[in-house]
Amino acid sequence: MTIPGREGQTFAGPSAIARWSSFVKLPHTVFALPFALTGVVLASREVMPTVGQVGWVVLAFTAARFTAMAFNRIVDRDVDARNPRTRLREIPSGALLVGQAKLSVVIAGVLFILASWMLNPLCGMLSPIALAWVLFYSYCKRFTRWSHLVLGLGLGIAPVGGYLAVTGTWSEPAWMLPVLAMAVMTWSGGFDILYALQDVAFDRANGLFSLPGALGAPKALRIARVLHLCTVVLLAMVGAATASGLLYAIGVAVVALLLAYEHSLVTADDLTKLDAAFFTMNGVISISFFTFVLLERVFHLPSLTQLLTGAA
Repeated sequence: MTIPGREGQTFAGPSAIARWSSFVKLPHTVFALPFALTGVVLASREVMPTVGQVGWVVLAFTAARFTAMAFNRIVDRDVDARNPRTRLREIPSGALLVGQAKLSVVIAGVLFILASWMLNPLCGMLSPIALAWVLFYSYCKRFTRWSHLVLGLGLGIAPVGGYLAVTGTWSEPAWMLPVLAMAVMTWSGGFDILYALQDVAFDRANGLFSLPGALGAPKALRIARVLHLCTVVLLAMVGAATASGLLYAIGVAVVALLLAYEHSLVTADDLTKLDAAFFTMNGVISISFFTFVLLERVFHLPSLTQLLTGAA
């Protein structure tokens, strides 16, 4: 009998820090936190954020992500126990008790709502809706193959929240924030499809829904590619809406190249490089894009329109 190894991006050892960090896949914070901070940087064109605001944004994001991941582990504990890939997770293995996990969800949820109210009334009023959405995701694999996009929109809330945390008002033009959320939704939904490739047989055998399980790996990969193409287009639209400069455009181009490379690592018949495609590449993508957005804001470079028209 083959004993399954520990999942990627988890920590070995019996310490409380290792157990709780693995429980919520702490390294995966690298996916969405840079996009939450991207929202802050874009908002700085309207209102310069304070150090305190940035701190509350980070706390709100961290608490929301902890709540969502811990809740997902509670809801999926029976499924995780049956799946060879996940049976060593903290609840199935007994490293953490269900009661401990439930208490952590309550504490993290309260911290998220508190941090949201500390930012401004708009964030405070929207926080229960955001929290409800990210918790709703945990049930989606039981009734829809499109759970990947539900997860994606949950992550897409992060940059919108970062923007609203600073400005306290909706963007102008109004379509910029929805497009930004959709960019993150298509990006994360696409890589979640890649992640689901490893569980096709298990999902089908246990009545769980996913695009790879419903359509097969080749068709699911094509959908993931289309979603990631949409990501690039949507990020470019955000740049146009915010009159961003050359560095922002380079950042979008880098994202496109990295996504293309990510898809070169995974085929329907070869998932040996899935961990690199899922974790390493997506971490590089989010950090790289944030870095270009930040540099563009710091150096105040002229927009592409100004460069092309000579109006800089």
